Amino acid sequence: MAINDWPEDQRPRERLIKFGANALSDAELLAVFLRTGVAGKSAVDLGRDMITEFGSLSKLFSASVTEFSAMHGLGTAKFAQLQAVLELAKRAISEELQNSSSLSSPQAVKNYLQLLIGHKSYESFAVLYLDVKNRLISSQELFRGTLDHASVYPREVLKSALQHNAASIILAHNHPSGSSEPSSADIQLTKTLKQALALIDIRVLDHFIIANPHVYSFAEHGMI
Repeated sequence: MAINDWPEDQRPRERLIKFGANALSDAELLAVFLRTGVAGKSAVDLGRDMITEFGSLSKLFSASVTEFSAMHGLGTAKFAQLQAVLELAKRAISEELQNSSSLSSPQAVKNYLQLLIGHKSYESFAVLYLDVKNRLISSQELFRGTLDHASVYPREVLKSALQHNAASIILAHNHPSGSSEPSSADIQLTKTLKQALALIDIRVLDHFIIANPHVYSFAEHGMI
């Protein structure tokens, strides 16, 4: 049955307008994005199939155009639309962090990092550069691949922080494996970077590990 044939109070778009986006399931939100389903399937059914096919929203968002378009009912146009939506969300949160202290918006920082690196299929190490009022100056992916103490070079982190004229920074990396718990290498790396940056009077405010939907904060656990 097409969504237009459903009772109005059950249609995703109408429910979103009446109750807000938070009231919708992942499949319903995807249905609003998709607008239409395919023969024999409503947009909600197709949304459920997408989540089942890719395993999670994070993996769906990180799918290549080839992987995304291979699924019946999708294609390059929908892929482009989805990437545009993700980029707009990232830019909107970036604006918020540029206009207010990151310390007063911890959830915004987490949301931004989840959009920035949380969906990547490879390990990514990123840095947020902040001014004296803890407002976002810029963000940058510095390293990618398997991350350990040896592959993240402190001198490169220091160099980039100085180039951005940062007063403080926030470190972040993702765990594609799904566990947000820090490894011993993560803990040692954080200590090393904090000590190195202190020598040039740049503070490390936090180190986040992103494993969507989970986020681990070193500061919240008293580890920085």
